[in-house]
Amino acid sequence: MATVKRLPLAAVLSPLVLGLVFAGSLPLAAEVVRVQVDRREPFAAGHAFERSGPYERLSGRLYLEVDPEATANKRIADLKLAPRNERGRVEFWTDFDLLMPADPKRGNGRLIFGVNNRGNKLLLGAFNNRGGNDPKTLADAGNGFLMRQGYAILWCGWNGDVLSGGNRLVMGLPVARQNADETGIPASGAITGRIYAEIIVDNKTFSQPFYWGNSNVYPSVALDNVGATLTVRPSRSQPASEIGRDQWAFGRWENSKLVPDPTHLYVKDGFRPGWIYELLYTAKDPRVTGLGFAAVRDCVSFFRYAAKDAQGQANPLAGALERAYVFGISQSGRFIHHFIYEGFNGDEQDRIVFDGAMPHVGGGGKGAFNFRFAQTTRYGSQLEENLYPTDVFPFTSVPQRDPVTGQEGDILAAARARGPLPKIFFTQTSAEYWSRAASLLHTDVEGKQDAGVDANVRIYFISGAQHVVSGSPERGMYRYPRNILDHRPALRALLVALDRWVSEAEEPPPSAYPKIADGTLVDLEAYRQQFPRIPGVEPPQGMYRPLRLDPGPRYWSEGIADHVPPKVGPPYVTLVPAVDQDGNALAGIRLPDIAVPLATYTGWNVRSAKYGAERMLSRYIGGYFPFPKTPGDRRQADDPRRSVLERYPTRQVYLDAVSQSAESLRRRRLLLEEDAAAIREKAARAEFWENAP
Repeated sequence: MATVKRLPLAAVLSPLVLGLVFAGSLPLAAEVVRVQVDRREPFAAGHAFERSGPYERLSGRLYLEVDPEATANKRIADLKLAPRNERGRVEFWTDFDLLMPADPKRGNGRLIFGVNNRGNKLLLGAFNNRGGNDPKTLADAGNGFLMRQGYAILWCGWNGDVLSGGNRLVMGLPVARQNADETGIPASGAITGRIYAEIIVDNKTFSQPFYWGNSNVYPSVALDNVGATLTVRPSRSQPASEIGRDQWAFGRWENSKLVPDPTHLYVKDGFRPGWIYELLYTAKDPRVTGLGFAAVRDCVSFFRYAAKDAQGQANPLAGALERAYVFGISQSGRFIHHFIYEGFNGDEQDRIVFDGAMPHVGGGGKGAFNFRFAQTTRYGSQLEENLYPTDVFPFTSVPQRDPVTGQEGDILAAARARGPLPKIFFTQTSAEYWSRAASLLHTDVEGKQDAGVDANVRIYFISGAQHVVSGSPERGMYRYPRNILDHRPALRALLVALDRWVSEAEEPPPSAYPKIADGTLVDLEAYRQQFPRIPGVEPPQGMYRPLRLDPGPRYWSEGIADHVPPKVGPPYVTLVPAVDQDGNALAGIRLPDIAVPLATYTGWNVRSAKYGAERMLSRYIGGYFPFPKTPGDRRQADDPRRSVLERYPTRQVYLDAVSQSAESLRRRRLLLEEDAAAIREKAARAEFWENAP
């Protein structure tokens, strides 16, 4: 690693100053014009993290400007309809939060940017096993992995529909206005548009916001029902019935009373759990949502490249960074995918923003992140939100063609045109193949053959894991919340591999994902035939297949939907990982929980009757089905899977098998030694051999 001259933080910031302002002394093309630090304090009471020493936390607000005429911003929908300042620029702002070594010389010269999920910081939880929206204490540092590695850790807002509160990151976006004339300068005329809002509840209620996720909903332009319609149906495949206008209203049901509210829907008879309610209404004043891409781009570019502000005070990370990486979970992973797809990984001076990217558990999707009246929290699944264009062509990192629509393209075309590509690790769990169309990242759209993968991309499937590693499954018929497969050790190893690939040109572990050619990626019927007949368990009868959606001719070029909801075409074909005789996935990164199993882990669970839409896929969660303990238990249950004691007659047999599995993964650079040791220690605590016959 090259030696870089760095300034100690004490030479950069006075500890007595709050609200300190960096007014960017940057070239005119730069985007961050002012950095307002509202809080600066030692992190974890000054605890020293091995090589990197104590950390400090800075948080506040970034004030940004972009040139609506610049090539780097041409893909931002409605940007030319936003108000401009005296310099002809569009202004906006975002919260930021930075954890950095108090002495930057002790860092590793790397910044990792955590894309927030609906305003929430998930980065520390993914790599440190512990996090939260207001990290302060040593406990909040979890295992301290990122700090022990020496990373500077950065977050900022990007989704302008996040409501404030709960220490969530928010941002302020301009509102698009109608043009006054052909000059392109926005006037004061409000833009209106139709919005499609889908609502599904798990428990009966009488009112709901138009959409979920702590979202700042676009309100209806009027409180009467004129021009708005509401329909209901039990599933997407069944016809919708219109609900009479006298049976619903724009409002909240509070204290047995209807309170008018243009952001909530009230239904007189109450919402039926699991049924799909579809509201069409008119809203106004669309935010320029695509500026979220610019916020991330320019926030990272500032901390990575800027030297000092107009007053001569230094960027706190000036000269300290050699590389920058980005990581995001679920919605945040889809954001990274879309960010790269739209060509935002080069700043206005054509400098690379992120050298490496890890979009995690995003499936095959992108998102509604750059469109008029965007609802960024939406995403498709088998039951819910099928009519939102989040899982859209193209899907693969090499050129492909859709024989139904005639579309051609690949997800990296714009990034190639802008300049150097980042190195990309797409990481998925079993859940994304069932509920998020992950197979489309590496097959054709008909599910007939494997597709190639760009040389800058690797795809890793973490076998048997579910979408998240914390929290108890809800809505599922099969519920074992305390036995979630922890796939974070694989993420830590892959981050190390990504850094070495970028920094030292060391080839990362080969992609590990299921393929059609070797029989490890199959259709639903084949999966159902493979899955063992576990007593009381029936595998799903359906899975998520994204629909070909047509929002209209202006949607992809201008971000404006003319068809609301979109016109519906045939679904894409998705596939799922094949399984062994125990029901565990054959391909991918098989952590010891799968390679030396005590249970069957699935990426699916189905909704119970209590929550409606019975046996449709539950949206986030997997399943866990323990093996019988003894041969007698197996015979009594009529379970086809061998019992634990038949597989591992003694504790030592089990420990040896776990150790061999962990060591194999370590040699393949898919597990770090510290995590291999932790896995062995956990295995030693297994209780199956206590008082075994």
